Amino acid sequence: MGPDVLLLVALGALLVFMFWSSRRRAKRTKEEQEAKARAMLPGVKVLLQGGLYGTLVEFDGEDLSKSARVELAPGVEVEVHSQAILRVVDETEGTVTEEEFLEAESDEAEYAADVLDGEITSISDDRAAAAEKAADKPEPGEKPQA
Repeated sequence: MGPDVLLLVALGALLVFMFWSSRRRAKRTKEEQEAKARAMLPGVKVLLQGGLYGTLVEFDGEDLSKSARVELAPGVEVEVHSQAILRVVDETEGTVTEEEFLEAESDEAEYAADVLDGEITSISDDRAAAAEKAADKPEPGEKPQA
């Protein structure tokens, strides 16, 4: 076997791989579009490509050339191209529980007190304090030491 035959085999394998990967990508894209169309029901919260959030009022998943209507605020509906809807937004996405909020607020208050007391005067002091604080906290599932 000469080098020409090996080169032809490698070229053939590369072409088969390229064809296979493009078909796989097209199939995945089609499945994602179908899932998006199934999720587009009136009343769901959506994100538009312009960064606006709204509630879907009307959408035709079968004919994407038709426009969709989105309510941005009570009584304020806009008509957008159906492909301007980027995705359906999960209602719990980006929400913070009250406990998480209160914990973050207390951490900020502690930090501000440390800065005012002069305990933190530079970024390196801040990092050292954070590392010390993390070392004091028990690992998840570990019992706190008394």
